[in-house]
Amino acid sequence: MTSEDLPRRKKIRLEGYDYSANGLYFVTICVTEKYQVLWENVGANSVRPLTSNEILHPKLSVTGKLVKRKLTEIAEHFPDVFVEMSCIMPDHVHIIIKIEKQPKNGRTLFAPTSETPTLSRVIKHFKEAVTKELGYSIWQKSFYDTIIKNRKQHAEIRQ
Repeated sequence: MTSEDLPRRKKIRLEGYDYSANGLYFVTICVTEKYQVLWENVGANSVRPLTSNEILHPKLSVTGKLVKRKLTEIAEHFPDVFVEMSCIMPDHVHIIIKIEKQPKNGRTLFAPTSETPTLSRVIKHFKEAVTKELGYSIWQKSFYDTIIKNRKQHAEIRQ
């Protein structure tokens, strides 16, 4: 069997798009094997159904709290990147990320530089920060993203 016979992983990034461009991005990062490690009282470990209050206001597990903290630290590492909104689910995380490069010397940077954060760099840093503190990785390979193109789409995603 040659490498040509093996299944090929689909590219999930938009070909030719500059992922360091100013804009809003909706990102989903999944936990490997769909392990429900980000909330307490879910999955096979739950001995009773969740109450309506627990469904509306889930209690984050220790790992979920770490994920939440690391999301807030993204802007400290990448000054031009902001987490506008996040939603931590039992086995994945939804994030709206805003990249807003500030003008340097009166001019906005348009071409990517080594300083310019790309969406992939931001997510890689976030996943590595969680992994480093935990001592092991909980993340599935890669992530899913949608480039938010207009206010209507932004409003729909925020709901």
